[in-house]
Amino acid sequence: MFFDTHAHYDDRRFDEDRGELLGSMCDAGVSLILNSGSSLRSSKFSLRLADQFSFVYASVGVHPHDSKSMTDKTISELEGLLSHPKAMAVGEIGLDFHHNFSPQDVQKVRFREQMELARRVNKPVIIHEREALCDTLDVIRDFRDLSGVFHCFSGSWETAKIILDMGWYLSFTGVVTFQNARRSLEVLEKMPVDRLMLETDCPYLAPQPMRGKRNSSLFLPFIAEKVAQVRRLSVEEVAAITMENGMRFFGIG
Repeated sequence: MFFDTHAHYDDRRFDEDRGELLGSMCDAGVSLILNSGSSLRSSKFSLRLADQFSFVYASVGVHPHDSKSMTDKTISELEGLLSHPKAMAVGEIGLDFHHNFSPQDVQKVRFREQMELARRVNKPVIIHEREALCDTLDVIRDFRDLSGVFHCFSGSWETAKIILDMGWYLSFTGVVTFQNARRSLEVLEKMPVDRLMLETDCPYLAPQPMRGKRNSSLFLPFIAEKVAQVRRLSVEEVAAITMENGMRFFGIG
């Protein structure tokens, strides 16, 4: 029923019960999960999960936090991983000028390299952007031939319209259930539903009323309920629409 289009089950917080938790998903109505890579290690782990569970797929990429760890060899290693039949996208990649765990100039170089990689292998991209909007848009405008999604989107309608006008997608997390989610709700109300995807970004960003707990795909219904309320749809309709969108974007099925 539900497609969690961005999760991190490689995170250590799932070490004690990862297999049991993922094994419970189908019975809980979670039909598909995309585990997003954020480093070489997590990308490889994501592919192992995809091999283990039929409903799990993976993306491969290096998060801007880890840009400083990349070498020229890293791109070729990522390209090798992307030959896996369940590697569906390049990501998550982008720019993060909030934490600056990697120097900004290094982030920009490695971001462009991974966008070029996505172009070579003909895969969509998953974008992480934090306090780096102008620089991120400068990069993606040079890759208009690619399909992409801004994951965990919480920007303004003006920003959303720029992204949507490129034919790209927006993905929403449990943040839409927070009391201060005014901008996200405005975007949800105005955007075309055929560009909408749902994600948990677990183990982060658990929705209300689970806020503060370890997040998982089991909490997707709370996000869907909020989206359904804003769009005046049923939860079942939201689940069906976002399932179709996610499968189309990632080329599944």
